Amino acid sequence: MPLIKAGNVNISYDTFGDGEPLLLIMGFGMSGAGWIPSLPFFGGFKSIYFDNRGTGLSDKPDSIYTVEGMADDASNLLKALGIAKAKVFGVSMGGMIAQELTLRHPEQVTKVVLGCTMAGGTTAKMATPDIVERLMTANKIMATDPEKAFDLLMPALMPAEFVAAHPEIKQMMIAGAKVTPPTPPETADRAFAGIQTFNAYDRLGQIKCPVLIVHGDKDVLVPTENANLIKSKIPQAEMFIIPGAGHAFQASDPVGIHQRIVSWLRN
Repeated sequence: MPLIKAGNVNISYDTFGDGEPLLLIMGFGMSGAGWIPSLPFFGGFKSIYFDNRGTGLSDKPDSIYTVEGMADDASNLLKALGIAKAKVFGVSMGGMIAQELTLRHPEQVTKVVLGCTMAGGTTAKMATPDIVERLMTANKIMATDPEKAFDLLMPALMPAEFVAAHPEIKQMMIAGAKVTPPTPPETADRAFAGIQTFNAYDRLGQIKCPVLIVHGDKDVLVPTENANLIKSKIPQAEMFIIPGAGHAFQASDPVGIHQRIVSWLRN
C-alpha cells in the first residue's frame, strides 16, 4: 500500500476498482486490509481504503487518537488524492469517524453509510465490561498470538450459534491477520481513549446528506439501541437492521447485505 502525506501524518492507502469514489473507513485496531473481502462487492466504485493512524503502515504518533483527528486524517487523504467529494462507508469506530467527517467536512461527503456504530455521549449504549475487556486484550495480543486473540474476539463480533456453524470464518480471520502489518498494542489504548471522548449525538441533526444506518440486531459490541439513537437525531436516515447478525454484520449474508448497501449508494 502506498503512503501519502495527509495533513501531519503519513497515511497508507490503496484503491480497488473504477468509478465514483467510495471511501471505506475501518474500525477499532484494524488496518484497512479488513475491507479486502468486501471490495469485490463494490462494483462501479473506486474504493479507497486506508490504515487509520496507529494501524497498518500509517504513522503511529505517541498521542491519543481522537475521532475528530482521525476524521481530519480521512478528509486530508481525500484532498491529497485530489478527490473533492466521495461517498463514505464506515464501520464501528470507522462509523464514528464517518460521522465526524460528515459533520466537520460536509462538502466532501455526498452519502454516508454508518455501520454498527454509535454517536457517543451520555446517551450511547455501551458494551458490557467483559466484552470491552475481550476487545482490548485481543487487540493487544493480535500481533503475537492471533489464535488466542480471535478466541477472545469472536464472541464480541458474532453470535455464538453463528460462530459454531461457521468455524471457517475464524480461520480466515487468523490467516488475514498473519499477512497484514501488525498493529502495536499501544494503539488500542490510544484509540479507546479517543472513543471515550467522542460525542456527535447533539450535532447529528446537522447532517444533511443521505444517511443509511446498518446494524445487526444481535450486536453485543455496539448494541443495536445505538442505531435507534442515531436515527432519532437524523429523521431522514434510512435504517437497515439485519436479523441474527452481530457486530461483524457482513458475515451473516455477504452477498445480500453488500447488494443492499451498494444499491443504496448507487441510487
